[in-house]
Amino acid sequence: MKFTRRANANWKGTGMDGKGTISTQSTTLNEAQLSFKTRFDQGVGTNPEELIAAAHSGCFTMQLSFLLSEAGFVPEDLDTVAKVTFEDGTITLIQLELTGKVPGISAEDFQQAAQKAKEICPISKLLNTEISLTVTLN
Repeated sequence: MKFTRRANANWKGTGMDGKGTISTQSTTLNEAQLSFKTRFDQGVGTNPEELIAAAHSGCFTMQLSFLLSEAGFVPEDLDTVAKVTFEDGTITLIQLELTGKVPGISAEDFQQAAQKAKEICPISKLLNTEISLTVTLN
């Protein structure tokens, strides 16, 4: 399977005082506000690190669901929080915090499936940073 997805950003002005927008092909983001404040403070809008966290948590969780299904388990609930740490101009860490409810699976098998999902999810493979994983099975 091969496909291409598209997003675009537009920026006007300086890095500190300018303003921009980000839009996605699906229009889930449609000229979402981007500015210095949305990235480095608490402004209204989004930022690249938040979008990486969203992409990584979504990719990892879907990958885990596929792995669990292949092993004969049907997850009732998988919830992943991704925390992206930006430090001195570099993303230095992504922490994945997974909580799941998967009937019939052992904690060890769930941990192993989650670890494999972290390693093979396309977004994990793309990122050049430390990725930690915490797993809780309910």
